[in-house]
Amino acid sequence: MAPKISRRTALAGAIGAGTAAIAAPRAAAAAPTVVSADVIVVGGGLAGLSTARRLVAAGKEVLVLEARDRVGGRVKSMVNPVGTTVDLGAEFVGPTQDHILAMAAELGVRTIRTYDTGKNVYHRAGTRRLYDAGGILGPIPPDLGALEAGLAMVMLNDLAKEIPVGRPWEHRDAAELDASTYAEWVNKHSLTDGARFLLGLALSSALSVRPYEVSLLYWLNYVAAAGNETTVGTVQRLASTTGGAQESILEGGAQQIPIRMAAALGARVRLNSPVRSISQTATGVSVVTDTASYQAQRVVVAMSPAMNATIAFTPALPPARLQLSQRLPMGSIGKALTVYPTPFWRGQGLTGQAASDGGPIDITFDGSPTADGHGVLVGFISANEMRRLDNADEAQVKAECLAALVRYFGPQAANPIGFTLQRWDREEWSRGGPVGIAGPGVLSTLGPALREPHGRVHWAGTETADYWTGYMDGALRSGERVAAELLPLLS
Repeated sequence: MAPKISRRTALAGAIGAGTAAIAAPRAAAAAPTVVSADVIVVGGGLAGLSTARRLVAAGKEVLVLEARDRVGGRVKSMVNPVGTTVDLGAEFVGPTQDHILAMAAELGVRTIRTYDTGKNVYHRAGTRRLYDAGGILGPIPPDLGALEAGLAMVMLNDLAKEIPVGRPWEHRDAAELDASTYAEWVNKHSLTDGARFLLGLALSSALSVRPYEVSLLYWLNYVAAAGNETTVGTVQRLASTTGGAQESILEGGAQQIPIRMAAALGARVRLNSPVRSISQTATGVSVVTDTASYQAQRVVVAMSPAMNATIAFTPALPPARLQLSQRLPMGSIGKALTVYPTPFWRGQGLTGQAASDGGPIDITFDGSPTADGHGVLVGFISANEMRRLDNADEAQVKAECLAALVRYFGPQAANPIGFTLQRWDREEWSRGGPVGIAGPGVLSTLGPALREPHGRVHWAGTETADYWTGYMDGALRSGERVAAELLPLLS
């Protein structure tokens, strides 16, 4: 088990190079070095590191090639200038996310319960209301359409129970469910604007897209995946804090998990190594970066389908996999992490959680650490609001975010001591987040290509997971699956 690391110093010297044991490639040379391994893993996020970890434990020679100067992928933490650790990417963990919780425990990373005492804020159509998420409607905010939305969610949960988790294209009505958008289903099963807004919010808070952007089949599978082998997934588990996907945060930042996984792998992890091409023959695979060439029996591409287009494959990928790289785009998402001297909202009897139809922040949580006493409001910027602000300067984004927080939590929100903005749309090696999303007609026709190997090329990444697709748990699961897939094939 890795030693425990204090919160203030946990990420110092680790983010970026990861650890001193992780290899950074030399400057480009005229004749690239050729390195051999049993398996090359492309991508140093949780999926790739999980794959490598399992294969190394089985005695195989593995190298992990990561394009960034850090490990973690869409899991990214930092210590801001006032000394508070904030998560710029994936952050929360909760019940039935068994794999990430087990990994955290094994690596000595504690979970901290997300603050959930008091009332939530619901701000819609210019009106601010407070409500108790422990009431009869649970996480559904008060609105004229709240009851109607609750009944529609019961229908969604019933439909999701019938989805073969991770294989939605095998559902008897897959083509029909995949022919329409979630927005069409919402409009058919709700009458009020309030219900339609709340049903849309349930989706956008999880995916950072709007209901018209995803197929009904995709959303039903996402709901079904919010469980495990013994517990069915529900919309409520996706949306809830206590008892749900936002129940806890990870002490020292979520990136502690991939950093410690990479540290155990040591020099097998190579940063600043974007893969440019993957070629395969009947006997092996060649992987080329800017500084080296690698030979292996097999290769695992552990990144989102949308990123496949950054690599030249020989022979070319089959048409279905090529289509997935074009038709599973990333959602548009940003995070605004606003730090205050104290979590002042708690003194007002508030949880720090808000939901709104205004912009740019539509969802907030209390992400305050326990060690330094600072208060942190985690704000999500989603879909059209993120697209609107993709090219805005940071001062404008900060001003708009603070104005939104003042609407939700009062004038004290206007005076933070720290503000950090992460726009995932602008991240070269992510191109959005939190997950690749599918519009109508994608999963029912192309879904099997998500995990089907291309000769000696295998696939991992949270998009390929069965349970908890789009989450850290799903990423780990995908790595474990592909490692099991590979072991019988390695000599």
